[in-house]
Amino acid sequence: MKIWVNDGLLAAEGARVSVFDHGLTVGDGIFETVKAVQGKPFALTRHLDRLTRSAKGLGLPEPDHDRIRRACAAVLDDNPVALGRLRITYTGGLSPLSSARGTEAPTLVVAAGEITRRSDTTAAVTVPWTRNERGAVAGLKTTSYAENVVALARASERGASEALLANTVGRLCEGTGTNVFVVIDGELHTPPLASGCLAGITRALVTEWCGARETDLPLDVLEHADEIFLTSSTRDVQAVHRIDNRELPDAPGPVTSKAMRVFEERAGADLDP
Repeated sequence: MKIWVNDGLLAAEGARVSVFDHGLTVGDGIFETVKAVQGKPFALTRHLDRLTRSAKGLGLPEPDHDRIRRACAAVLDDNPVALGRLRITYTGGLSPLSSARGTEAPTLVVAAGEITRRSDTTAAVTVPWTRNERGAVAGLKTTSYAENVVALARASERGASEALLANTVGRLCEGTGTNVFVVIDGELHTPPLASGCLAGITRALVTEWCGARETDLPLDVLEHADEIFLTSSTRDVQAVHRIDNRELPDAPGPVTSKAMRVFEERAGADLDP
C-alpha cells in the first residue's frame, strides 16, 4: 500500500508527517472521506468544494484541487479495491507548539482503504452531549474529532453504530459521522445547516433527489418519527431499526426504501454528480 504525502506516493511504512504538524498537536486540519467505487472516487468535485469551504473557515490556504485530484488518482491506482474509503487530510503544517500557526505550507495526505457494503439497517442512540451551532468550526469538517470519538464509543457500548446529537438549544442536529433524516406523515425531513450540522455530500444528494425538506426539529422527534435513516459517504442511505430503546421493526420503511433505491440508481449513473 502506498500513501500520498505532500508531493508524491510513499510506502505506508515510510509515510510520515512531523510530530510538530499542527494537525497533530492541536487538531488544526480538515479532511474529506470519499467513497471509491471500482477505483474511481464518487462525488469528488463536491468533496473538494467542501474541503475548500472548510479551509476558508479555518483560515488555511485554499487547497489546489488539481493537485488533490492527481493524488487521489495515484492512490487509487496503487490501491485498487472494488469499494473503498479515500481519506484526504489537509492540515496547518509545521508549526510552533502552540495554537499559533507557523509559516510552512500545509500538509496534504491522501490514503485509501477497503470497506464493505453497509447493512441496510442499523441501531443508533442519542447522547447527552451537544453540537455548538454557534461555534467557530460549526459546519466545518475538521480533524478535531475527539467529541465524536467519545460519543461513538458510547454508542458502541450500547450496541449501536452511531450516536445522534442535539445542538445547544435542543434541536436535532446530526450524528458523529452522519446526517439524519426522519419521515413524518409520509414527508421526508432533515435538520437545516443552521442547526450546526455538517453539509454532508450524501445529505445534499438525497435532499435534491428525494425532495427532502430542511426542517428545524426537536430532538424528541426521534421518539415518534415513522422512519429514520442516516446518510454518509460510506453508508449511503441506511435505515435505523432501533433508536435508544425504541424499535422500528419495519425498517427500512417505504420512504427510506425509495431513498435507498433512488440514491443507488442515481449514484450508479453518475460518479461525479
